[in-house]
Amino acid sequence: MSASKPANPVPAETVLAHVRNACMALPEVSERPSHGSPAWFVRDKKTIAMFVDDHHGDGHLGIWCAAPPGVQEVLVDTEPERFFRPPYVGHRGWIGVDLAVDPDWDEVREILVDAYRCVAPKTVLRQLDDGHSTRRASTRARTAAATVAGDWTAE
Repeated sequence: MSASKPANPVPAETVLAHVRNACMALPEVSERPSHGSPAWFVRDKKTIAMFVDDHHGDGHLGIWCAAPPGVQEVLVDTEPERFFRPPYVGHRGWIGVDLAVDPDWDEVREILVDAYRCVAPKTVLRQLDDGHSTRRASTRARTAAATVAGDWTAE
């Protein structure tokens, strides 16, 4: 077994199914291909996330998604084996999430809700808050945002 291959990889179809279910559970979300990969949009306009499977040979199986300001840097610095700065959209603060080995699907759902909150219009966010159980930013995003702000009490 080489060091570059995960010990117990999750099949790409499984990752895609989980991500698809999480995204499609959000209000007014649609799916369509973008740059050859499945991607999810609010009201067919704003991109929430994009599924990636070895994009241009980068070795990542997971998602690229919007993130609250400052979160990308903290996550990439603290867990570089799971989070990365994706090409093309990383300069906008998006995060790459590697889901190849033992992903926590509840956390993935929270990350996708955070991404949704970053791009959805306020009127659509009201629908989310009225009917969705994940009303606040994920624990990871709150901790990362607090770290950026210098407030360690969020942990």
